[in-house]
Amino acid sequence: MSSGTGSILADSRLKILMLAPTPYFADRGCHVRIYEEARALRKQGHDVRIVTYHLGRDMPDIPTIRIPNIPWYSRLEAGPSLHKLYLDLLLFFKAAFLIPDFRPDLIHAHLHEGAFIGYFLKKLAGVPLVFDYQGSLTGECIDHGFFGATSRMAALFRRIERMINGFADRVITSSSAATDDLVKNWGVQPQRVTPLIDAVDTDIFCPGTQREGRELLGISPDSFVVAYLGILSRYQGTDLLLDCIELLKTGGIRALFLIMGFPDERYRREAEARGLSDMIHFTGKVDYNKAPLMLSAADIAVTPKLSPTEANGKIFNYMACGLPVVAFDTPVNREVLGNTGVYATYGDSQDLAAKITTLLEGIDTRSGISDKVRNKALREHSWNTRGRQLSEVYRVMLTQQP
Repeated sequence: MSSGTGSILADSRLKILMLAPTPYFADRGCHVRIYEEARALRKQGHDVRIVTYHLGRDMPDIPTIRIPNIPWYSRLEAGPSLHKLYLDLLLFFKAAFLIPDFRPDLIHAHLHEGAFIGYFLKKLAGVPLVFDYQGSLTGECIDHGFFGATSRMAALFRRIERMINGFADRVITSSSAATDDLVKNWGVQPQRVTPLIDAVDTDIFCPGTQREGRELLGISPDSFVVAYLGILSRYQGTDLLLDCIELLKTGGIRALFLIMGFPDERYRREAEARGLSDMIHFTGKVDYNKAPLMLSAADIAVTPKLSPTEANGKIFNYMACGLPVVAFDTPVNREVLGNTGVYATYGDSQDLAAKITTLLEGIDTRSGISDKVRNKALREHSWNTRGRQLSEVYRVMLTQQP
């Protein structure tokens, strides 16, 4: 360890080496968590350095160290890739060369690749490792079609994942459901796992002027607008969302779906083929800093994500902007929204359409929910609060080190 435990605890400022094996920052949920955690920790007085891939953009006030440029790799989307094998090797060496000068007090690793790299770095630096768990590695590969759920590759990845889950001194998860999954299905000791759900900057994400948002996007002031912000993919429920929109159109319900995110080419083509283009406004990739203004154009928000344990960070942004949220009924969504959510039957596009219709027809209902979700975000889901909670996780872990 770079200094004794006693001196670390006497001095509230920690040096934190954060591993991000991803093209950070690329305006998607995983990256938002990385950025906001780092920002919240720096507000607590800690020195945070993020080591990441060559792709992405630097965010304000967070020192970011990148691997050498790999000109043939330019993918920003989420999902597995064989290229990550050598990218992660470069990430290890970049972080290893940083350790002698930075002398971190701990390593905070995001994703399973980060925890794997972090295990060797913690041995090198002699400091503890925190693993920021955002979902199953095997489940992600299956969701993205990398291999089948019953294949030999899936069985191999489950063994690897179980091993990596045991590498860290402390695991933090983005939901209580993920904590339960690690303990019950992956054999992680409960005392080693702490849920630290996502949050939102309630000063930046706040109710805005709808007129300004709609003028920016060229949306009619008379439209009923349903917002979606995030990655577009099958496991995020984008296919079910298109089914929902088609059901609404067939039923004569008029609404405009503001779909903000990427990759959107396939869904643009599919929407056109299904005759839905008049009900969808695709924006493509959205700059994180512009997201609050664009969300202000909406009347309500929707999240059809299907994972029962993976974090659903977009909900926090919806809530902070005062948008009633329609979501599938999962433990993760219930943990965040509580009694302020409007829940559709899991995986049921028809019920999703019915719940959206109910909100479309009830302006008083929308107004009441809007106040409740904004107040809940302010009370329970601020990144300032999460920064203090994460600092306490570090403190407890460091006091337990020999």
